[in-house]
Amino acid sequence: MFGSRQTTVSTRRARHPGWNLGSRRADGTAPGASVQGLAGSPGWIGFGGNGGDEFAVDLTPGPAGHLGQIILVDHEQSLGAELVADSLTDVVLGRVRKERGGLHTDRPPAVAGVGAGRLESVRAAAHPALEVLSIDVRDGTPFTLAPVVGLPRLRTLTATPGALADPLEVAALTGLEFLELGAREWRALLDAGTVPRTLKAAAISVRDQDHLPVVAIANEILALYGRPPVPQTPLDGDLGPAS
Repeated sequence: MFGSRQTTVSTRRARHPGWNLGSRRADGTAPGASVQGLAGSPGWIGFGGNGGDEFAVDLTPGPAGHLGQIILVDHEQSLGAELVADSLTDVVLGRVRKERGGLHTDRPPAVAGVGAGRLESVRAAAHPALEVLSIDVRDGTPFTLAPVVGLPRLRTLTATPGALADPLEVAALTGLEFLELGAREWRALLDAGTVPRTLKAAAISVRDQDHLPVVAIANEILALYGRPPVPQTPLDGDLGPAS
């Protein structure tokens, strides 16, 4: 059941591969959960694995858990863990149980999606607990960001190309840490000088577009934050006759 390994601490850095995925999730623990809905914790002490996932002694349990319970940290999930047993003794004796780390609560969802089969409007997603908003429009009417202006916890906005009625409304979202927009939307923010200075990471969504202009936009964004540009290496050669 367990593979031999050195004792480790399960951390956020080990589970989140990058901003592009991690920024779209939100921590949250249900009041009746045995395991906290976290990406990682200094109190999750790993001691073995099953070939990919990690077994750990939980020293920071959820509201309904207890110190020393055994959890399984799934490498395919970015938050939470599964309760395996009440103690290491129970594991050895085969007294196992299963309970997912509680990420669902009675509170309004901290992560919401609008358009493309999800919520019908930005207003429907707007509430003070909202942290992550994703907007996707396919052959439909673009959305206004007005309903979410002033929300205290909104930190992530992702919008597919053409999803925003007015990209300059992004400037009114004063707490953004991650922003993903299409190239045209980024161009509008750059030209207006309204790229949020609170950003910690950004992404450019590309759909059937030449990537060289996108690199130029990326370099302008990087320059705003004093970061080095994306390196470009010209290559000369003969690809042979076209097939």
